[in-house]
Amino acid sequence: MNKKALFCDGTSQYVNPSEPERNEEVAFRFRTAKDDAEHVCLVHEKIRYEMEKTQTGEVFDYYEIKRQLGEEPFRYYFEIRSGSEVCYYNRCGVSERVVSDYDYVVCPGFRTPKWAKGAVMYQIFTDRFCNGDPDNDVEDREYYYIGDYSRKVTDWNRYPAAMDVRKFYGGDLKGVWDKLDYLQDLGVEVLYFNPIFVSPSNHKYDIQDYDYIDPHYGVIVEDGGNILAEGDHENANATKYQKRVTAKKNLEASNEFFVQFVEEVHRRGMKVILDGVFNHCGSFNKWLDRERIYEKQEGYAPGAYVSADSPYRSYFRFFQEERERWPYNGSYDGWWGHDTLPKLNYEDSPELEAYIFEIAKKWVSPPYNADGWRLDVAADLGRSNEYNHEFWKKFRKVVKEANPEALILAEHYGDPSEWLEGDEWDTIMNYDAFMEPVTWFLTGMEKHSDEAREDLRGNADAFVNAICHHMSNMMTPSLQVSMNELSNHDHSRFLTRTNHRVGRVQELGAEAANENVNVAVMREAVVMQMTWPGAPTVYYGDEAGVCGFTDPDNRRTYPWGHEDQELIAFHREMIRIHKRYPVFREGSVQMLEWRENVLAYARTDQNQRIVVIINNSDALEEVTVPVWQAEIPMRGRMRRLMYSYHEGYTTEYEEYIVEDGEIVVNMGAYSALVLKEMDINYG
Repeated sequence: MNKKALFCDGTSQYVNPSEPERNEEVAFRFRTAKDDAEHVCLVHEKIRYEMEKTQTGEVFDYYEIKRQLGEEPFRYYFEIRSGSEVCYYNRCGVSERVVSDYDYVVCPGFRTPKWAKGAVMYQIFTDRFCNGDPDNDVEDREYYYIGDYSRKVTDWNRYPAAMDVRKFYGGDLKGVWDKLDYLQDLGVEVLYFNPIFVSPSNHKYDIQDYDYIDPHYGVIVEDGGNILAEGDHENANATKYQKRVTAKKNLEASNEFFVQFVEEVHRRGMKVILDGVFNHCGSFNKWLDRERIYEKQEGYAPGAYVSADSPYRSYFRFFQEERERWPYNGSYDGWWGHDTLPKLNYEDSPELEAYIFEIAKKWVSPPYNADGWRLDVAADLGRSNEYNHEFWKKFRKVVKEANPEALILAEHYGDPSEWLEGDEWDTIMNYDAFMEPVTWFLTGMEKHSDEAREDLRGNADAFVNAICHHMSNMMTPSLQVSMNELSNHDHSRFLTRTNHRVGRVQELGAEAANENVNVAVMREAVVMQMTWPGAPTVYYGDEAGVCGFTDPDNRRTYPWGHEDQELIAFHREMIRIHKRYPVFREGSVQMLEWRENVLAYARTDQNQRIVVIINNSDALEEVTVPVWQAEIPMRGRMRRLMYSYHEGYTTEYEEYIVEDGEIVVNMGAYSALVLKEMDINYG
């Protein structure tokens, strides 16, 4: 049996419709070599269903069976027989035995938004992107937080400090608006923002008020009050900060500015994803008010830290609940023990749950009309796994009823499958099935630059095994919208990983992140990012050559006026290629060839076949690729879309000959090649 000819996946070529409704009939297909199999069976719940050969080509046979689905997930695999030979086929390919963990799964009624499939996303850490409105900048000593005063950084090009959380460079939504032409020209389709709600930190994962955009990122129309005097650490005296973030005129003006901003983004054909931090809030939060920001403000109920009679008392878990502990009861539960990140107490507070669901609904509904949520530490929410699942099921119902096309995307490390069964999250930030395998293969570095593994650098077997295993934890609709990043706000910049320096900025210094980087390896990674299943997501500044060790060094400012223009142009070209060919959004992926330092894979659908070849060695490599496995004719031609090599890149036209179903290419050091099957009439 020619096992290399066997193929199936969850795309519409092999499951039609690929996102079926409940109780809908589905056609399942399977591919074998021509006249090679005697029996092909779809196996569901240990029952074998014989498939019918419905199509024969020059090289392949195609088998099909139709099944009426119900309302529950439909799990299946394939059994192929030829004479005495038997093998099985699952989400990780050919197997000599049944491995139920790798069964295919189709979930009736589950679909992910069409716009998000393969969408080019751009992550913005707002404070570091662009300062469009200096009038809303945080001032020196505007307030006190985690052992020091807030600070305004006046040198845009200065590297982040080791303790960076309360230092502000002035980036805001107006700055993003000012750069929409740039982002649109780059080819960006979705803007994903780190949190932008009222919060005291620059990262804003310590939400102070979920109802409003932070006026420091929005609009300050009513200013006044005083900054803290030197030596004064009491935020009850931070009247300037109080005015800025509690005055309804500032809050409402900032929300209105966000409405106008989203309208402009939508007018340009782009989308907006917000960051939802629902596991914990911040100690400044109006529900707790540990910093006594709201204690004397009109229109605000007392916080649970301030008063035992606070309407928000049940929102938090207090370990000492005797009334004499108030006012100013600091015995609340903090996430991982952090008193600046109070853990939200959902199990004991139906009111809190209802409030958060209103927030989830509010921001994806008119007039705000955000297009989705990214969920911070989503698996940590609640105090039990049972409640966590209950919460996200309700969350999905609320969000999808408000906006059926909203994307629900969770931060998650490890196996996400129990949340991706069609009734909770749509998808995840794709660490395990993209960022980590790509990083290990191309750089041999751990994603924080905390470890180097030369045994994994260029290790194609490890790459294929890891990526197949982790991709199998997601159904196809989730894979197609998964967030494929090379870098983000929690990990070192990918370009820095190419220098193989192990450590953090506190030990090595900021300049070490810039030294001996390999831009050619970065381009290899971008080629993979723009041609792999999922939504390629550029972390702001990666395209401009920004370096940095992990948090906080990865949060450097965008280098306006000092960009790596060639790297930007390369990103623009790869994004153009990604968007031009629909196969990158919903097509199959198939590994064709892999060996030390070399990968070759195909993206295919009914109309297009594209092959990607990577050489991650420091020497020229001759690579033979069996493109016949991607259903490219045994004899013919392919044309080059992109070739990146050590010294640069080119998109100049060049043809490659297919002989006996193979192409042979000479790949330069640290190179990436993208080839398209030539159309007989149009090329």
